[in-house]
Amino acid sequence: MSFLLKRLSQKNSWNKVFKQRLTEPFHLNVIALFVFIFGSFRKKVAYDLVIRPQHAFGLLNAADQAKLRGFNEITIIEFGVANGAGLMNLIAIANKVTKETGVKIHIYGFDTGEGMPEPIDYRDHPEYYNTGDFPMNKDLLEEKIKGKATIIYGPIKEKVSHFITNISKNAPIGFVSIDVDYYSSTKEVLELLKAEATCFLPLTYVYLDDIFMSHHNEKCGEMLAVSEFNEEQPRRQLSYHRFFENQRIFKNANWVKQLYYFHVLDHPYRSDLKRDRKAYVLDNPYLKFEGNKKQFD
Repeated sequence: MSFLLKRLSQKNSWNKVFKQRLTEPFHLNVIALFVFIFGSFRKKVAYDLVIRPQHAFGLLNAADQAKLRGFNEITIIEFGVANGAGLMNLIAIANKVTKETGVKIHIYGFDTGEGMPEPIDYRDHPEYYNTGDFPMNKDLLEEKIKGKATIIYGPIKEKVSHFITNISKNAPIGFVSIDVDYYSSTKEVLELLKAEATCFLPLTYVYLDDIFMSHHNEKCGEMLAVSEFNEEQPRRQLSYHRFFENQRIFKNANWVKQLYYFHVLDHPYRSDLKRDRKAYVLDNPYLKFEGNKKQFD
């Protein structure tokens, strides 16, 4: 509760409340108040009542999908740990998701440990970022996350390449948060998504942190890296689900447009033509109506 009060004391949090939350229908906000007080964790995720709702949605749905596929564990990754607020939030949410689903969650973070590297050119948005931005209090953060998450330090390209060789297929990747700001760094992060298909869930959730900013576009930053990845990988597609917004109770939050679906089209699950289930049968109320009508003729 004290953490929540601290968040609400920040100007940025109130901007989100006024611009995103209070622009939603009044009755939904009233219902959300009751859910906040009395609702289950799953209900709170549905009503965006968990801090960093993108993490809550991604982890809960990844765990649900993993359980459905017969997995007891999943892996989640944050690229761009900085001072660790996001990673610690993932730890807190993962504990609740495990309690809800029974699925164990392994958490990894990637960071230089020394702030942002040198930008390469305009594609890295030097108008927003600079060398050394977002440093880390490494000793304090490591003390806080000990035994709960693992941070991998160093150049992304080098560390991702090594990480790929050690991914456990018994704990496939289900959620990835990308907050490395630069085009060049995102390009290196997306090398992860070229790993063997079974290293992932068939549908993996990917959060792109920086694309809401006004200077970001498909010719630079994270979106350029995504566009190039999709062009180069015909059976791996990172795409925005156009109807995802309609599936959410609250639709105005930025994160709803920042969550992308990573489709692993070469995953064995996507190619299994033999499904052990009954055939789908569609209902036809018109046929029932015609039958009832004849009874009265």
